[in-house]
Amino acid sequence: MIGKGTGAASFDEFGNSKYQNRRTMSSSDRAMMNAFKEIASMADRINLPRNIVDRTNNLFKQVYEQKSLKGRSNDAIASACLYIACRQEEICAVSRISKKEIGRCFKLILKALETSVDLITTGDFMSRFCSNLGLPKQVQMAATHIARKAVELDLVPGRSPISVAAAAIYMASQASAEKRTQKEIGDIAGVADVTIRQSYRLIYPRAPDLFPPDFKFDTPVDKLPQL
Repeated sequence: MIGKGTGAASFDEFGNSKYQNRRTMSSSDRAMMNAFKEIASMADRINLPRNIVDRTNNLFKQVYEQKSLKGRSNDAIASACLYIACRQEEICAVSRISKKEIGRCFKLILKALETSVDLITTGDFMSRFCSNLGLPKQVQMAATHIARKAVELDLVPGRSPISVAAAAIYMASQASAEKRTQKEIGDIAGVADVTIRQSYRLIYPRAPDLFPPDFKFDTPVDKLPQL
């Protein structure tokens, strides 16, 4: 009789275990499952969408199969894979691994996989954040438009998509009847109030150019918070 497979092949391309009985797992399988749990835990703390978790698991699985990072802790590799998957500095805040060690693994993984990093956009977060904040569709659409225009106009160079999305949501909500505070948005987005303020201050001077033409203002642009 042929038994169940073990090793990296026991997981699908998104890092989901094909077999749930831990007693039948090899030590390699258990190590990979623990890494996936760490990835899920970090992602959950900053409300990352499932597609980014899947992308991270897939990256980790490729690295693990290649055995190209022997000697590095799996938690550090997992953190670096999550960093690659979404390129956000916020990852360093939720990981127990130092930013320096994540950076080392980041470079080694890129070299090992010969891969490039596709930047995620504010749109990857907007729907989830607005839904969790209980904001109506009009505000979500306005926030999406604001964030996209801010990027197009190069108003937020070097700012992470999460912080730009949070600032855009704050601006859109403050212009609507469904206002949300920086703290409420920060708690959902997993970013500090000061991070939202920094991005908001960059886009505020161009606020009149950022809203969609059909947006119905409850608070006029010139009455928006200046922070």
